[in-house]
Amino acid sequence: MAPMSLLSLVVLLVSVSVEGQGRLKTGFYSSTCPKAEAIVRSTVESHFNKDPTIAAGLLRLHFHDCFVQGCDGSVLITGSSAERNALPNLGLRGFEVIDDAKAQVEALCPGVVSCADILALAARDSVDLSKGPSWSAPTGRRDGRISSSSEASNLPSPADSIAVQRQKFAAKGLNDKDMVTLIGGHTIGQTDCVFFRYRLYNFTATGNADPTINPAFLAQLQSLCPPNGDGTKRVALDKDSQTNFDVSFFKNVKNGNGVLESDQRLWGDATTQPIVQNYAGTIRGLLGLRFDLEFSKAMIKMSGIEVKTGSQGEIRKMCSKFN
Repeated sequence: MAPMSLLSLVVLLVSVSVEGQGRLKTGFYSSTCPKAEAIVRSTVESHFNKDPTIAAGLLRLHFHDCFVQGCDGSVLITGSSAERNALPNLGLRGFEVIDDAKAQVEALCPGVVSCADILALAARDSVDLSKGPSWSAPTGRRDGRISSSSEASNLPSPADSIAVQRQKFAAKGLNDKDMVTLIGGHTIGQTDCVFFRYRLYNFTATGNADPTINPAFLAQLQSLCPPNGDGTKRVALDKDSQTNFDVSFFKNVKNGNGVLESDQRLWGDATTQPIVQNYAGTIRGLLGLRFDLEFSKAMIKMSGIEVKTGSQGEIRKMCSKFN
């Protein structure tokens, strides 16, 4: 028998821990809409082939959805007071990918597949397409009927201390290991200059840069984000391989090359530093595989936050508005 690939091993190991996420289960649509997961995959792949950075957008979209009202698709709703218009959500991307997949699924299986599930599957497929792990994503979520921008204050912020980040993750049932692992998704992320420029020029109102930034990296960031430059300019959160899902993000944090203050603080905390050190051990190989496995497990855990199942919520006809 041919040796099992690393990817196959990750899928096998993670699938063991999938069941038990509330009433979610793998293959939820196997009889009601058997092509649903394949349609989501092909849709994500089509958009990814045009713009690989959309993968990070879809991953972040799922994360932001789950942290407000649970993983119920509430972030997809449009409207002046809706969740997606809250300040922490203004840079979210990927809505058109979800709408595209939903339209195709609805044409085949009307009223069956939730937007919340499409979002969870799209996040999984985005990581896989970025050369990261895949996992058996449990499904069966229903879409929420509430979307309020005022509730988005629960979301982690780029300037949060470790203590604040820990509290926000713990409130969702996620521990320190889950937190560090999920933040590792920044390996394919981008951010705007406006969210970290204060670290480069006037950190804590001292008129100096954040001393935890590696001096060579500081010069790079200052050239990308000058004091009075465009605050919306996008910068990779992983300077070495922004479209590859790997552990170089953790190596960067270890070496003072974290872009966001909240990311770099992971190295300065006695509890989170050993987790970063563990993942930073190598680019691939055993420790790379360990991050793949742990990220898959953490994503399954996160995607079960406060889910609506059974008769709760609804199955939206369009992801951007309630039925």
